[in-house]
Amino acid sequence: MGYASQMELYHVLNKGVDGRKIFLDTQDYARFVHDLYEFNDTAPALQFSRASQPDAHVGRGTSNMGKRERLVDIHGWELMKNHYHLLLSERVENGITLFLRKMSGYARYFNERHERRGNLFQGNTKKIPITRQEHFLYILHYLHLNSLDYLPGAKKWRERDRGAISDIPKAFEYLRNYRWSSYLDYCGIRNFPSILTTSLFSKALGPDYSSALKEYLSDINIEEMELKSLEY
Repeated sequence: MGYASQMELYHVLNKGVDGRKIFLDTQDYARFVHDLYEFNDTAPALQFSRASQPDAHVGRGTSNMGKRERLVDIHGWELMKNHYHLLLSERVENGITLFLRKMSGYARYFNERHERRGNLFQGNTKKIPITRQEHFLYILHYLHLNSLDYLPGAKKWRERDRGAISDIPKAFEYLRNYRWSSYLDYCGIRNFPSILTTSLFSKALGPDYSSALKEYLSDINIEEMELKSLEY
């Protein structure tokens, strides 16, 4: 494939057991973002207690002490109340497996903070290879549009038909105010740039990502998204 001749790209996703929420407040979202940065390193993960909560600004251009060797490149991400989406490629052998194993630390944090026991996530994390150019060209848009599920009048965005989103400007305003995704960084608004690798999709979709997303939404002739079977 032209877009990834030297790499394999995966859509990685998981949800809360029985559909439960895995993020209850801003602190939980910030902690998961913190872990995306902290655990993306071949070095052993540091342990963090409830008393040492991550700053909500972690990853905003700050650098970790010492040299980091990343396990994966994170090309896109989106956090929802009861699930998450990541677009990953490996930088080292078995990098995705190692990274996801370290990310299980979020579940330990969540259970400790919210005084619960048992599994937080439902089964094994899904890893879907992106094998076709058509899939590659819409997968980042799909991630970023997920948050429209929370916007009245935009919940039918998956139908991608005229009128599915009643107010397009309002939808894009909502996306610009939703912090828990890679959308803002792709639009040139610094949010959590230190966890993200934008070069792959920026090269494919162009420098004006917001315009590329608007063009995607206006194109009702693109084939129906295959990911409906994966929706949470």
